[in-house]
Amino acid sequence: MSRIIVFGAGGRAGRAAVAEAVRRGHEVTAVVRDPARHPAAAGARVVAGDVTDPAAVAALVVGQDAAVHAAADLAVDPAEFFPAAARALAGSGVPRLVVVGLASVLATADGVPLMDTPDYPREWRSFYLGHAAGVDALRGAGGGVDWLVLSPAGDFDHEADRTGGYRIAPADAASRISYPDLAVAVLDEIDRPSRHGVHVGVERA
Repeated sequence: MSRIIVFGAGGRAGRAAVAEAVRRGHEVTAVVRDPARHPAAAGARVVAGDVTDPAAVAALVVGQDAAVHAAADLAVDPAEFFPAAARALAGSGVPRLVVVGLASVLATADGVPLMDTPDYPREWRSFYLGHAAGVDALRGAGGGVDWLVLSPAGDFDHEADRTGGYRIAPADAASRISYPDLAVAVLDEIDRPSRHGVHVGVERA
């Protein structure tokens, strides 16, 4: 059993990560901005926390074996939020960090970021670039944390259930994976780390 802390545990990806970690018998801390707005996750301890606050993050991760970052705050400029969160987590002392990323900034089979392919939606480009800046902040953080960014290779299938299967794939706008199966990939990389310092995509098997 490991001790795992999930930041952004109130969102869909965060809730799925908490559920998968509990399913595997881990000791789970679920971090949200306002615990009063979120029902207690079965089998997890719910606490308040700000993933962009380095001192708060460092205090929360004491004794944790791994952290999952699935947080987003649409009220804050993405160019500020995602790099700040990445720096706070990278400097926190947590041994293993798995970040739920965005397919938009993942490379296609041709090596082009998905967000730069023809006909890809542009209205959320500032959000895409914020995620990219967060990944860059992790790359620039040095060797203090063993990190990995995992994202859908395309988008989420919001209706699909857990199958327990997935495969690694380049970015593809048509690709889909369920939230529970992304969580399976996240927890696999905590239980048996195999990828380090990279951003990879996953899709349904």
